[in-house]
Amino acid sequence: MTVKLKKTVPAKATSITVVDRAAFQALAPSLPESTRAWLATVGFVGAADSHALVPGADGRLARVFAGIGHVAHPFALSSLPLALPAGEYRLDDTGLALQAEAAAMSWELGGYRFDLYKPAKREPATLWLAAGADAERGLALAAAIAATRDLVNTPAEHMGPAELAGAAKALAAQYGAKYSEVVGDALLKKNFPSIHAVGRASTRSPRLIELNWGNPKHPRLALVGKGVCFDSGGLNIKPGEGMRQMKKDMGGAANALGLATLIMAFKLPVRLQLLIPAVENSIAGNAYRPGDIIKTRKGLHIEIGNTDAEGRVILCDALAYAAEGEPDLVIDLATLTGAARVALGAQLPALFAKHMDTARDLVDLGLKLDDPLWHMPLWAPYHAGIESTIGDIVNTGKSPLAGAINAALFLEDFLPAQQDWLHVDLFAWNDAPRPGRPVGGEAQTIRTLLAYLEQRYAA
Repeated sequence: MTVKLKKTVPAKATSITVVDRAAFQALAPSLPESTRAWLATVGFVGAADSHALVPGADGRLARVFAGIGHVAHPFALSSLPLALPAGEYRLDDTGLALQAEAAAMSWELGGYRFDLYKPAKREPATLWLAAGADAERGLALAAAIAATRDLVNTPAEHMGPAELAGAAKALAAQYGAKYSEVVGDALLKKNFPSIHAVGRASTRSPRLIELNWGNPKHPRLALVGKGVCFDSGGLNIKPGEGMRQMKKDMGGAANALGLATLIMAFKLPVRLQLLIPAVENSIAGNAYRPGDIIKTRKGLHIEIGNTDAEGRVILCDALAYAAEGEPDLVIDLATLTGAARVALGAQLPALFAKHMDTARDLVDLGLKLDDPLWHMPLWAPYHAGIESTIGDIVNTGKSPLAGAINAALFLEDFLPAQQDWLHVDLFAWNDAPRPGRPVGGEAQTIRTLLAYLEQRYAA
């Protein structure tokens, strides 16, 4: 851990003065002339994600100035832990007062590296913060985000359905939740045929992972995460470039696990049900085929238009099962469509919601928390494009247009009309580095969804 909490922060730690451009202009006249001259020489003006090392008379590091965007930004200090010289630091009181949650989270994530196979080149610098509930919350958020990233970053060889189940089981043990799973051909006996159909060609058995936690008297919340641990595309095989990052196709499951972690850690007053259909979409003699008809848990028959649209096929059984418990709210998280990425890019997950006011609230909340998502419509007239002539529904649209909407409409068919539901089509990946967000697996929308759930289920 790169952030340490203590009631009294050690005075010997090197001080960091946090400023933005305006705060630096206001502070500069009160600084020693030598310090002002040095900062001018190195060009420091308080720009976000910038810093300046100020030497003392003995030539040793005496002080750090750090520029930020705003005091609540979740990545305000993330550029520092791996840029500053190794050692211990503290925030001084001459600059801006950073929110403790943002300070703890941003510093901790600034030191994040996925080092399972390649050791980190150096240890991050350490930040001392005053102990308190806000700082502890920031560290809890950072830990859940880091764990989510680790799951997505781990190659499929070491993160198959069984290993994903192991992560969920360990989480259940940590928080005293009830854990169960349905594996392999037992999926057919327990009436999860669409999960079985997608995963049956792999030597790694498909399964439905389930975790239950909370007071039965509280409102039921169902989280569903897409757990395709590797997606070859099936018989509609992906080209090599399209398959390259398909270890991340369980990013929805990883994010659902991250959100579940925070719900349990912060003891939200909900009765949580976490469901992860976990499969590997492989190619073998028993692989499901284009043109096949798959019967689902709900009884609807899916025509398979393309075996590479497998995520919605496994999710439909999990969503139908979740609805049987009559939850107050269902949320599914899934790396579902390339169409959502074409429309919104890597940084903006697509949000589909039953209620317009809920969607607007979530978009506003996401912008406020710098954990964005963007509202897309459940446009009912497009449903005709996913209706089958020989089954109830087809897993691909008749047109390449509106692919993310078609997928959302497909999922909606497996929930009761009155069921409140949020569907998040996310990327779960950083395709370019930013402070605190290296290239690789990412937790997206879980801070925003947590804040929304805290508001919705406020005691």
